[in-house]
Order: sequence, then structure tokens, then C-alpha cells
Amino acid sequence: MRRLAVIGEVGTGPEHLAADLYAAHRLNLVRLAVLLVDDLGSAEDVVHDVFAGLLTGDKQLRDPDAAVAYLRRAVVNRARSALRRRRTARAYTPPEEASRAGPDDLALLSEEHREVSAALRTLPARQREVLVLRYWSGLSEIEIAEALGISRGTVKSTASRALAALEKKLEGGR
Repeated sequence: MRRLAVIGEVGTGPEHLAADLYAAHRLNLVRLAVLLVDDLGSAEDVVHDVFAGLLTGDKQLRDPDAAVAYLRRAVVNRARSALRRRRTARAYTPPEEASRAGPDDLALLSEEHREVSAALRTLPARQREVLVLRYWSGLSEIEIAEALGISRGTVKSTASRALAALEKKLEGGR
């Protein structure tokens, strides 16, 4: 700690203090981060981010003795964040990309399904969304209301109007 006090006095300004702290403590902070994130590259990134935050952040470090404790705490917090991001990334499964229906796919659909799909595409967006969420996704009225940001009553009335319009379009086509 005595070395820090001397180092802090040599430079003028927070940039010199940060550079001195980096030179004196980077290796120990990387070792700490490696123990937390189990990966040297991620550990070096964590330490780099901490020092970058020190230089660009609003906090001014004036006491070199407190600076080391601050840096350790910041490394632990950044390592926790890195682990959370890693866990989230591993748990994420990207949705399957919906492919456009080609001529072969449309030929496989029954005539009735094609008629329903065509009639559904003519409905206003909200009516189409409510019907798709209800009958294709199997959501309840409450879940649909939450997904679309509307009330349950609006879901009911929109579904009713959409089904009536869909029935009218399908009856008119026959």
C-alpha cells in the first residue's frame, strides 16, 4: 500500500493514478477475475472494462489505498455481470426462422386451409393478431391481452368481430 501512496504522488491527475494502479495491480486483478469467470480472455476483458470505467467514469479516485479496494470490488461485480450474460447467452435458443411458403408447400395444404389463410390475411392487423394468438398459439384471453397491451374485453370483442368477418369472407367465397 505504501507503494501506491508514492505512485499516486508522482503523477498529476487521475490519469496518472489510474496508469500507476494498472501497472501495479493489473496482474492480481486478472488472477482474481480468472478465478471468478474461469476464462483468461473474459478475465482480461473484465479488468480492462474496470480500468476503462475508472478513466471515463464520473468517480474521481483520490485515495490510492481506497482505489485498490474499489478496483477489487469492481472486478467482482463485472465478473458477476459477465457470468450472468454468459448464462443468459447459453440459455437462449434462437427462434426458428420462418420460411416463406413456396409453391410446393401451398400445394400440400388443403383447399380449406388455403381459403382460411387467404381470408385471414385480409383482416385488419389487430383482428388477425388476436385470432392467431388464440387459435394457432393457444393463448388465453388474458395472455392475449397482456401480449398486445389491450384489455380482456377488447380481446373478446375483437375476436368476435374477426370471426364474424372471417366467416363472412369464407361464405362469400363459396
